[in-house]
Amino acid sequence: MNKQETYEYLTEHGVQYEVTEHQAVFNMAELDSVELPYPDRDAKNLFVRDDKKRNFYLITVKGDKRVDLKAFRKAQGLRALSFASAEDLMALMKLVPGAVTPLGLLNDDERRVIFYMDASFRSGLVGVHPNDNTATVWMTAEELARIVREHGNEVRWVEIEG
Repeated sequence: MNKQETYEYLTEHGVQYEVTEHQAVFNMAELDSVELPYPDRDAKNLFVRDDKKRNFYLITVKGDKRVDLKAFRKAQGLRALSFASAEDLMALMKLVPGAVTPLGLLNDDERRVIFYMDASFRSGLVGVHPNDNTATVWMTAEELARIVREHGNEVRWVEIEG
């Protein structure tokens, strides 16, 4: 799904959302130069895999948090984790580095990626890319979890310190 198809999907699935268009951003540092309506609700997304390259995970946290993958792995009972390759990102979610987003899970035809969302988002909005890093889509985190779950990917809410 490209950006426009993502918007259409959200509308078709009854998701209320708001869009902020901006220049392309490839990391959280670049996002600092963009004026966002809800800067404390912007998400950082980490696409990781286990050491056997069998299991893939998307971890979504508030943008100002750092994720200790070793501590995360232990807390979730997972094998050792490392960042997945650009090739895996394209193969599974049809995304390029810099545009990682939970909405990319809607491209995961095999439903292989498990989605972990920071529980601190649960009671409000979350801002994520619409499969393109030139915009941020704002919706409730519960709605985001709902459409990912309805697509067939597993969703887990987790407490992430940081």
